Amino acid sequence: MKLTDKQKAFLDYLVRYRSEWGQAPSFDEICWHFGFRSYNAVTTYLDILERKGYIRRPREKNRKRAVEVLQPLEARRFEFPLLGKVAAGKPIEAVEDRRAIEVPPSMAASGDHFVLQVTGDSMIEDGILDGDFVVVRKQAVAENGDTVVALIDNEATVKRYYRWPDHVELRPAHTGMAPIRVAEGDLRIDGKVVGVIRYYR
Repeated sequence: MKLTDKQKAFLDYLVRYRSEWGQAPSFDEICWHFGFRSYNAVTTYLDILERKGYIRRPREKNRKRAVEVLQPLEARRFEFPLLGKVAAGKPIEAVEDRRAIEVPPSMAASGDHFVLQVTGDSMIEDGILDGDFVVVRKQAVAENGDTVVALIDNEATVKRYYRWPDHVELRPAHTGMAPIRVAEGDLRIDGKVVGVIRYYR
């Protein structure tokens, strides 16, 4: 049976945790990861996944970490095109790289996506570092506070978006760095950042 985007993300977390630790996460760990306020939300998701045939729970109530994943198909990974580099400082030109980056499904719930590699450190206080890859959902509009990839004179930058009556402000997440202010017509939003991928070498 088909899963919703949130159910996919929940299943993906179970699969990744079991792969890394050899057992299912505790209810406390699940609540912390997803921001749940009670165990009821965890139980609800587990009930749904079991009913749909993706997991099997042990009959013994004291063996909550013994959840067995039966169908991890919805937790498969996706590849999205790497379209070049995007500045987290001043705008730089985004050039198509023609490579692909593997992305977990929790970052690709719906819509079309692409990946850009970040250069610069103007978004460091939001946890986006130089060399990171940002997963971007394609969309032409944004809400105040969204982290977006915006084009100014065909040059791309990643910033937080704020719209004012007479201009648009692209705000860095780095104390002391000045925002970029442009007229709304001089800017194009290419997408919203929905995830960050970092490789340790």
